[in-house]
Amino acid sequence: MDELNQNPKSYDPRMHSAEHLLNQTMVRMFNCGRASSAHIERKKSKCDYRFDRNLTPQEHAEIERRVNEIIVSDLPVREVILPREEAAQRFNLSRLPDEAGDTIRIITIGEYDACPCSGVHAASTAAIGTFKIVSSDHADGVLRVRFKLQ
Repeated sequence: MDELNQNPKSYDPRMHSAEHLLNQTMVRMFNCGRASSAHIERKKSKCDYRFDRNLTPQEHAEIERRVNEIIVSDLPVREVILPREEAAQRFNLSRLPDEAGDTIRIITIGEYDACPCSGVHAASTAAIGTFKIVSSDHADGVLRVRFKLQ
């Protein structure tokens, strides 16, 4: 489940949807798992991954290319409600609070991504804008990726 900045003035559903795309792209490119933590804001956001090094400039460019390719493909962003038992078979629910209940909300982005999530999202990827990695760094086994939308 995503960690969200709770300040409604700085929260941006487009940015949150972009975070989902970044997460799935990192999983597909590096098999590193989704972000272990995230801070999502309107101007700039960051995701932390358990990783063994920093990204190269070529990897920044490839991540951006892949995320932007999905954005322009105009995939629908939808909500699916699953019984907890079914969700537990398909998703890692370890980050959900105990009081999450007997049904779990899953956000799907076309066939590209599906993830338990309580946040607000764009209606489709076309509404997100252009994804840009601002920077990344690595320390103590954590890769931090900072990104923005243009």
